[in-house]
Amino acid sequence: MIRAHKNRTLAAQTPSPYYGVLKELIEHLYEDLDADAELRKLDIVIAAETTDLPQDLQELVALLPSGNYTYNRVCNQLNSIISGHAWGPIYGTL
Repeated sequence: MIRAHKNRTLAAQTPSPYYGVLKELIEHLYEDLDADAELRKLDIVIAAETTDLPQDLQELVALLPSGNYTYNRVCNQLNSIISGHAWGPIYGTL
């Protein structure tokens, strides 16, 4: 019984085919902006929805608190959300 639990835990930690895609999306959103530029949460959510991210990642983005985000702030916030869900090994961090 413990063995099955360990196998299930290992399987849950296997990287998704979407590993790193959220990082790519955020980098793309900010690539042509000034270092201190801010995007609204709504802009980030819409980008996640229109890029056909998996539902899990869209839900993570939707968990961003309302407000404006610099690149560093959105990365820190999303990393906190990813860590809180223990999805770093599955989807990667920013």
